[in-house]
Amino acid sequence: MTQGTWRVLDTGLRSAADNMALNRTLLESQQAGTSVNTLRFLQFQPAALVGYHQSLEQELEVDYCRANGVEIQRRITGGGAIYFDPGQLGWELYFNKQDFGRAEMAAISEMICEAAAHGMSKLGIDAQFRPRNDIEVDGRKISGTGGVFDGDAVLFQGTVLIDFDIEAMLRVLRVPKEKLSAHAIASARERVTCLKTLLGEAPSLTQVKSALLAGFEEKLGLSFKSAGLNPVEEALFQQVLPEIKDPEWVRLVDRPRTEAPLLQAAYKSQGGLIRVTALVDEFKERLLQIQFAGDFFVQPKRVIADLEASLRNVRLESVPERIRAFFAETPAEMLLLEPEDFILAFQQLLPSKADGAVA
Repeated sequence: MTQGTWRVLDTGLRSAADNMALNRTLLESQQAGTSVNTLRFLQFQPAALVGYHQSLEQELEVDYCRANGVEIQRRITGGGAIYFDPGQLGWELYFNKQDFGRAEMAAISEMICEAAAHGMSKLGIDAQFRPRNDIEVDGRKISGTGGVFDGDAVLFQGTVLIDFDIEAMLRVLRVPKEKLSAHAIASARERVTCLKTLLGEAPSLTQVKSALLAGFEEKLGLSFKSAGLNPVEEALFQQVLPEIKDPEWVRLVDRPRTEAPLLQAAYKSQGGLIRVTALVDEFKERLLQIQFAGDFFVQPKRVIADLEASLRNVRLESVPERIRAFFAETPAEMLLLEPEDFILAFQQLLPSKADGAVA
């Protein structure tokens, strides 16, 4: 890949609107050739972000956010709704695809994630990249990543969970109410971790940033130098910010919850009772999210969480095929439970649509 010095742009703790405007500014500037390759560090005041194509009402507890000072914003990238607060450090790379000597984003993503995991390990944890886009410690997620490109210009972004408030996240995002129970919160902690939990105390921001820089330097062969926005970028940021703050942008997709009802069903299998709760977009015929619970046995425990993640935003007709493909690729010990049992449980939600999906 291209060697050379990249800019380190540390924009500190900002509002979600500022951070989204900087995303757009830096990506557009990279595409226009008015920006240098950049590693950006960022933090958020408490914020709920929806993906570019998502509806606020369908993804967030909007009333809760407004009552508790959680800013609502829309990302320029796709993907699902996420919660940010100052306990998370964001990192972003802006570059040209050709700088990595290849055009395939999957290969570029793996290179970057391996470098980030290498850097995090310098803090005293065993961080490992887990395809497609997570960094984990002992099977628990500590960083999520993703990217978007405009032509050859790429924005690749990730987070490091330094200290994480799982309860706040579950109250901000629209999730089945069962996930707010003590058992569900404990289950979430089995799948997600943070540096404070792993190390006994939270490392300083300076320590985390230094570790990530070292990882990118050693694994990607880069060097870094701190600098601010250049005049062209600053002018573009001032132009973009009012557009990002405009309620029309935030509510770009504004569809009612009635188009995405919360459905519940149960299925008694030979391996145990499976309770299923799901948000279904009946207008677009998509499964937005799903939760499986019950008295069945599955090991490792994270298999069910991974299955639920693999079914987010999947067309209803494709759910059975996706479940079969997931278990074909994922080793799991399930005693008397079979992959088809999860399909049959799903079919209890929307019998007419689900039956047709399997035919």
